[in-house]
Amino acid sequence: MFKKISMAAMAVSFSASSSFAATNITWWHGMGGRNGEVINEVAQKFNASQSACAMTPVSKGTYEEALAAGIAAFRSGEQPNILQVFDAGAATIINAKGAVVPAEDLIKNAGYKFDRNAFIPGVRYFYAAADGKFVGMPFNSSAPIMYTNPEALKKAGVEAPKTWEEFEAIAPKLKAAGYIPLVQSQLTWEFTENFFSRNNIQFATNKNGYDSVVDTKLKVTDPNLIMMFDKLKAWSDEGYFKYYGAGWSDNQKPFEEGKVALWIGSSGSFGGLKKTATMPFSATFLPYWGSIKGAGTHSFIGGAALFAMSGKSAEENKCVADFFQFLTSPEIQKFYHQATGYVAITEAAYELAKKEGYYDKEPVAEVGIKQLKLEDGEWSKGYRLGFYPQIREIMEREYGRIFSGETSVKDAFDTIEKEGNQLLERFAKTAG
Repeated sequence: MFKKISMAAMAVSFSASSSFAATNITWWHGMGGRNGEVINEVAQKFNASQSACAMTPVSKGTYEEALAAGIAAFRSGEQPNILQVFDAGAATIINAKGAVVPAEDLIKNAGYKFDRNAFIPGVRYFYAAADGKFVGMPFNSSAPIMYTNPEALKKAGVEAPKTWEEFEAIAPKLKAAGYIPLVQSQLTWEFTENFFSRNNIQFATNKNGYDSVVDTKLKVTDPNLIMMFDKLKAWSDEGYFKYYGAGWSDNQKPFEEGKVALWIGSSGSFGGLKKTATMPFSATFLPYWGSIKGAGTHSFIGGAALFAMSGKSAEENKCVADFFQFLTSPEIQKFYHQATGYVAITEAAYELAKKEGYYDKEPVAEVGIKQLKLEDGEWSKGYRLGFYPQIREIMEREYGRIFSGETSVKDAFDTIEKEGNQLLERFAKTAG
């Protein structure tokens, strides 16, 4: 259990010098700014809560840079104990033969009980093996949600849409009221990966890549996804949807300035949005298509997980297991959730925050959690695709061409599927 920590204990250094007898472990991550500061605070809390282990967190730049550094270090035998890996990079680290010890095994080997059902549904599967075993420990998790501008909705005389059919009906009224009806911040995560999840449609063969890397192929030419992007292009042409390119903040900014009625962003953005938005805002779930049978399931998570690197001593592995137990305790999860805006990944942490009235004060903070607790679908659990960061780059390139009029939606997705499948084939040859 998490122990109460005095202010004096909080000041204990998280460096190796914090305890002469401590087993030292390192945590490489890809977070900066306030999120990086919170990682340091979590490490301080862990070090102050016990004396057997001393955690040292080390920033390695961006997500991509942290993953590259971790893989390079593993190959040279200098890997950290814990490596933070973002969603799109999960297949790379999981399929690097012998690189990681599954988190669930590590925890059980240390003598702890492990309950997969303690984690909220939308978090439970993404970093797990095909049989459900946790390979990575979910850490900073978020959901793509719809932020709303209540002033815009009121002026237009409409309510926030639950489905894309409802959006299509209210978009002309929002435009007539003087607003850009809709913007988004990442077409890959929000309108591609999570299109498949929210509408319960298969994203790739081999059960979205979980079963095998061999002969895994994308299914992005699915007629429903083509329909979604045909709609987006038509909405763009009609002034109902505005695309500001692949930059996250470029699309968020006009919402912050009060020019936009609806913005699809990350549930983890609400903390920052409270500081930058020029108007009151609220949020609701990412819409789905009511016309698609089985739609309305929960979304994929974004963010990253923590992976225990192999090749470490039993003492160090025990400390990593201790840290994972500490990190997923209700009190620490609640602290991390409230300090960063990322969702509370366990049911207990969510219930604790709710019991203390946090969501009465910050209702937007609960939206992503509620969305991740929606009904499971056969295709709502996640994906495991090699070289996926590079596949996202292909998507972003082609999406830019769609909205600039350089290519048709169908031709763009034919290209994405062809080039993406070439990358998946190459990954299958190099995995392990």
